[in-house]
Parts: sequence; C-alpha cells; structure tokens
Amino acid sequence: MLAIGANSSGAYPDRPIRLIVPSGAGGITDNLARLLVTQLTPLLGQQVFVENKPGASGISGTQFVANAPADGYTLLMVFPSHVTNPSLFAKLPYDSVRSFEPIALVSVVSLVLVVPKNSPATHLESLIAYAKANPSKLNFGSVGAGSLGHLGAELFNTMTNTNMTHIPYKGSPQVMTALISGEIHMYFVASASSALPHIQSNQIKALGVSGKDRLAILPDTPAVNDVVRGFEVLGWNGILAPTGAPKAIVEKLNTLINQVVSSSEFQQKLRAEGARSSSITAAEFGQLIQKDIQKWAGVIKKAGITPE
Repeated sequence: MLAIGANSSGAYPDRPIRLIVPSGAGGITDNLARLLVTQLTPLLGQQVFVENKPGASGISGTQFVANAPADGYTLLMVFPSHVTNPSLFAKLPYDSVRSFEPIALVSVVSLVLVVPKNSPATHLESLIAYAKANPSKLNFGSVGAGSLGHLGAELFNTMTNTNMTHIPYKGSPQVMTALISGEIHMYFVASASSALPHIQSNQIKALGVSGKDRLAILPDTPAVNDVVRGFEVLGWNGILAPTGAPKAIVEKLNTLINQVVSSSEFQQKLRAEGARSSSITAAEFGQLIQKDIQKWAGVIKKAGITPE
C-alpha cells in the first residue's frame, strides 16, 4: 500500500515536484500556478517549482509531461487550449484524455463581451439586432484562430443567428487597440481584469460575461445567458499528471489543491482576475475535460476552422 504522509519515510513526496506551465511567464496561468505552489509547498512538505515550457499552443509543455514518469513529481497546469487542440491540430503527440490523470480544477474564468464606446449597441439585445441588420458587415477580434475568444464569438454567432467575421490579431493588446479605435466591432476578452481599466475609463463598453453568473469586478454586467439562453463559455486552469499516476497520490493532491484554492488569499486573487474556483473531484475534472473537448469540436467544425 502506498504511503502518502509527507513526513513518513519513503512517503510521497520525498523530493521536489515540478509544475510545468505550457505557456510563458506573466500570464494568468503562470500567475495562478505560482500562487498555487506558494501555498501548496508547505502542505506537501516539499518544494513545488513552476517551470515554463511555452510553445505551439501549449503542445510543447504538455508533451513533456505526457512523456514524464507517472510518479507524481511532474505535473501540468493546463488551460483551454488543452480541450481545443484536439480539433485544431491534425495530429497531437499525445492524447488529451488518455495520456493524463486529471487531478484538480484550479480556476474558472468568464470572458467579457466588449464593444467600442461609440458602438450603437448599448446592451446585448441591441448588439444582436445591430448585427442582424448589418449581415456580414460586422466583425470581431481575437488573439488567434482557435482561441477561446474566437470560439466563444463563433458560438455567439451560431446561437444568435448572426454572421460577424473573425479577425485574428497577435495578442490581446493589439485586439484591444483595434476595438478602442473602432477597427473591430466586438471582442470576447479572456481577462476581465485587463479590460476593466478600459471599461472604467469609458473607452469600451462591457455588454455581457460568458459565464452564467455575474463577476464581482463587473457587478452591473449581465450574463450573455440572460439573453441568449444556454450560452456559456468558460476558461479554466487545472492540474494533470501523466497517466498511471498512483491513485493515492492523485487523491492527496486533489485534497490539498482544493484546500489551497478555497483559501481566502487564493479567492481574493481569483476575484481580482474576474475568476472563481470550484472544488471538485479528480473524476469530475476529467469529465469536464471530455465534455469541453466534445463541445468545442462541434463549434470548430460548424465554424469551418481548419486544423493546422
């Protein structure tokens, strides 16, 4: 039987743990990973290190963990590309489900639907009416083809029977600049905290959030679901291990990570980012991954987004 007490001889963990973040430093995934390990380290009794391995929409770092020993000492912090990549790339060097053991959900993030300050749309109903009155004349921006903001807008198109055109940009600052200048008509921004200063200075207008609940930092902005029933687009971060990781280790990590994300310090950080946490079991996290893979596969196919 596997011993998991942190202070027992031969127990897990008896050496440092690496948490691989398959994106660059400074983003929300990296920031949350570093906050997580700061609180997780004393609970485990061993240092947990964050290691960034960016590249290829998260594929490089994810492949590294898929090929690592399944001993609980190499973990992966995933974000929405993990569930969209299977439909966006013709072939992945791992299986997004079978190559990993789900451990825990760390955060859930709502996108924010924003429009230029001079847009004739003042609420969701008027945006939909405006788009329908100008078929194929409106556009929306995103940080790239297949990004969650792109897919969220395509889902919005489908569910509202509108036909806004996608314009990809290199990054969020470029999309926001285009939105403020009126170059684009709509943007599902992934970070409410980054949009907030522009909203507060009246450079742009927030018309809706993509989750089914309002955000603490945007209490006056309704959920898109209030108008477009059934609409929900959620980004999330979570922890995976290579497939075959011992069940006792998975359960220990799930318990401790849930303890961290439920803490007041972590909750405060999440609220500041326009995010929240949800303590669920490892099995429930695995079900969420599979559900989102299927959901976004349908959107990608319907929108005609070609795999790379």
